[in-house]
Amino acid sequence: MTEKKTTDIIPLPQLRKQIDRIDQQILELLNQRANCAMEVAKTKVATGEKTTFYRPDREALVLRRIRALNPGPLKGDTVVSFFREIMSACLALEKPLDVAFLGPEGTFTQQAVFKHFGHAVHTQAVTTIHDIFNSVEIDHCQFGVVPVENSTEGVIAHTLDRFLTSSLQICGEVEIKIHQNLIGNISNLSEITEVLSHQQSLAQCRQWLDANLPNVKTTAVSSNAEAVKLITNSDNKVAIAGKVAADLYGLNIIEKNIEDEPNNTTRFMIIGKQQPQSTGLDKTSLVLSIGNQSGALHKILEPFATYNISMTHIESRPSRQGLWDYVFFIDIEGHQHDENITKALENLKNNVTLLNILGSYPKAVI
Repeated sequence: MTEKKTTDIIPLPQLRKQIDRIDQQILELLNQRANCAMEVAKTKVATGEKTTFYRPDREALVLRRIRALNPGPLKGDTVVSFFREIMSACLALEKPLDVAFLGPEGTFTQQAVFKHFGHAVHTQAVTTIHDIFNSVEIDHCQFGVVPVENSTEGVIAHTLDRFLTSSLQICGEVEIKIHQNLIGNISNLSEITEVLSHQQSLAQCRQWLDANLPNVKTTAVSSNAEAVKLITNSDNKVAIAGKVAADLYGLNIIEKNIEDEPNNTTRFMIIGKQQPQSTGLDKTSLVLSIGNQSGALHKILEPFATYNISMTHIESRPSRQGLWDYVFFIDIEGHQHDENITKALENLKNNVTLLNILGSYPKAVI
């Protein structure tokens, strides 16, 4: 094999000058984009638009285009993350977004906010899922982020039940891979006397806890972030939480990724008052009821099969309107204004006592 000649190697000072020139070009282009975003805001105001300038469908189309154009060597997810932050910062120049999430600071829900909207939004921590809905309903925030299901623990019942009483729309979705970490001020597991976390996180780490801390007390608290906050000044108590909570409170990660299921993922919904336009890669969420009658589920599923519509999720919940009366939450692929979905929903109306479209929205980009 022929060795590479020394003359083929570009000198380091030359490479650094090249990087400096590229950085300057990037900076100039970023500010050009920011100026263009501010012009967009002026145009929107001039045409009478006074609400939020954020458009979930437009953002999804831009990010998908960027991914498709990316030649590498940067990975697609990395490029999408960069551009999401650029779009977030530019949007903040137009009109900053207020987004409600399940607090306190440092929760996975806040992490989902940043993943979907970028870090230039104003996050508003509230104490319950009901409060997230309420913050958006009364226009205290333009959007909210609520957990809807976990790949190992199942659906979040409080979220589904709240959709039954709310007029808000689902405007988007985001998925977060849940990595649990043991966090605290200590360095040796033998020093630990108590582990604090949300009850769901304790359940997700049960095998690791039994194997490594079999005789240590576990205590369930309101959230992982609250657990980290409570053990901030402790020399023998630790918490289970995500990295964002450890960073927020300046604590050490003693053990990384202690969750029993490495592919544990939570799906979050973006709720607001917008109705996103079709992007070509969308989902539609529905809630419907047919009462307690023979063949009820078949009557629900038949129109989707007839029009070749893929159903990605179905979940039943008590309607609270009568004994053994249930509602069904269904996710299907496509937008409610797609021709085949429009026909299926018209067909479905004849067979159900309740049909509510919770929203059509772009599929998660990453």
